[in-house]
Order: sequence, then C-alpha cells, then structure tokens
Amino acid sequence: MPNGTYPLARRTARRFRGWGGVAGMAVACGLTASLTLLPLTHDGSDAAAVPGTAGPGPGVATGVQVKADTCEKPEASLTPSTADGPSIAAIKQRGKLVVGVDQSSYRWGYRNPETRSLEGFDIDLARAIAKDILGSEDAVIFRAIPTNQRIAALDSGKVDLVVRTMTINCKRIQQVAFSTAYFQAGQQVLAPKLAQDITGYDASLNGKRVCTAEGSTAYEALEEKSFGAVFKDEGDGTKDDKDLLTVPNQLDCLARLQLGQVDAVVTDNALAAGQAAQDPAVELKGRPFTTEFYGVAAKLGNDDLVRRVNQVLVGYRQGPWQQAYRTWLEKDLPGITGPPAPLYR
Repeated sequence: MPNGTYPLARRTARRFRGWGGVAGMAVACGLTASLTLLPLTHDGSDAAAVPGTAGPGPGVATGVQVKADTCEKPEASLTPSTADGPSIAAIKQRGKLVVGVDQSSYRWGYRNPETRSLEGFDIDLARAIAKDILGSEDAVIFRAIPTNQRIAALDSGKVDLVVRTMTINCKRIQQVAFSTAYFQAGQQVLAPKLAQDITGYDASLNGKRVCTAEGSTAYEALEEKSFGAVFKDEGDGTKDDKDLLTVPNQLDCLARLQLGQVDAVVTDNALAAGQAAQDPAVELKGRPFTTEFYGVAAKLGNDDLVRRVNQVLVGYRQGPWQQAYRTWLEKDLPGITGPPAPLYR
C-alpha cells in the first residue's frame, strides 16, 4: 500500500517510541472486539518462511484410516461431495453464506481503507465457497469474531463457517467439524529485535511475560511446556481476568508487546510474519516448534456443508490457491510451493 495511507496510525505510533507504524493501529483495533473490520499498515519484510507444505502436491488426495479412539491424523476430513443436505439447503434458502473471520489480520482478513472492501487470503477462500454454493462470491456475510469465540459462534448458529486461520487439532475435532487443510503453519516466538536474550521457544523464556490468544494452540503449547514463562493472568477465565497475558484476539498481543506490557508473543508464524513486516522493531525468534494445519470449521454434524467445502477446495488447490498466495502471502512467507495435500477418512 502507498505511504500516507494511514497518517493517523503513524501519528499515534510516534507516542510509542519507535515501535513502528503499526502501533497505533494495533492498539485501536487489537484491543477492540467489535464487528468492525479495521485496516492494518504494512511494509516489506525479511520474514521467516512457514514450514514447507506436506503431501504430494496440490489437489492430490490421500486416504487414511482413522480409528475412532485415536487421533493420529486430525486433519483428515470427509470426502468431497456436491450433494445438498440440510445445511446447504438452509444457506440457499437464506441466500447468504455467513462466515466468521478475523477482524485484524493484515493479509488474511481486513478491510482495504481505499476500496472499503474486505480482502485477504481467508476472505478469498470464503468468497470462493459462497460462489460455489450460491453462485456469487458476493453472497456472503462476514462476521468478525475473536479467537476465543470461534467455536461458540458455530455452536450458536451465529455463523455457518469459520475461515479464520483456525488450526485443526485433536481437541478441536471433538468440538467442530473441519474441512481438509488449506494452509500449513507453525507456532513461533515474536519479540523485540532489541531483546537479544530471547532466542525462541526455549529456556530463554524463563521469567518472561508471554502473551497468547485465549483458546489458541499457542496457549495450549505453553500449558504443556512453558520453560518458566509467565503466561497466565490472575483470575484467568473469570470476571477478574485482566486480559493482559491471555487476550481475546491475537493482535492484542502485538499491542501489549509494543506498549512494553509483555516481553514476547507466541502465535502462528503465518500471522507473526505479517506483524513483523508491519513493525520493524519486532522479529520472529528461533524456529517454528510445531506443524499445524488451518481448516475451514463448521458446526459438528453439518457433514453436507463440510463435504461441499472439501469439494470447493479440490478445485481451489488447482490454481486459485496459488493466486491468492501470490497476492497476499508470498512477500512475507516466501518459498511455499503449494497447499497441503488433502487427507480423507
């Protein structure tokens, strides 16, 4: 985007002592859980690449045998189908697909301040699903939901789908129904460049204040192994929770980092790379310490909708995925050769 697009953000950022042009915008939108989708600033970057994609290549399906009492391949999903079921019928009757998206992730889901249109990698995918089901990519209603409300939004019927950098894992497949994987990422540490004593997800986090989003896989990773990091708020999950170390939206962590309220952030490197590009004072530390797959989430039991999304992804992997990657992600996450190959059960 051209310089001068966000003069207010730059004026606000000067108050944060050199933290970069994203600071004011991060505070403005990261600390807000409204349904307004706000823009973020962007600069070029030298960001670390996401781990290489798995499988034989785009569109090449692999079948796996998944036992009911194990979870060896949580990213394995239902086989594709174009058949209409009750979920698809309800969407067609309504005439709109309702999709939960992020409100604050530049390059994944944000509103372009010049065109006022929603843009990003996840937005492109959501529009492709709407076009397949309803015949128009504009037949979609976007609802911004915080990280910790993604599953609740599906359970309550507030949204039909969540397309919001949502990691597929063993715990979540008991709560929602996922499509096949459409992106591969990994957890990594984001910290100020000046913090040379923080080297990654290791013992250098001992005693450090680390921020994560509530309900995120980053928080679960720290629960399993924190290396002595301080990552839980007093009264976490209660009315007394101050939302300082565990926050509703991942971007809130960047705001906390810029304000000096935390020492580091743990999050998906696909998101963190964009944030490092926006703010030259922060960088990714160490290497990714997990391999994670993003999926489109639906309410448990809405199998016809999941199968339809998987059918859309079959074609999406053959060209549209690559175009979306080049448009939105390649600059900050170079070197990705294609989407993960689908796994079916």
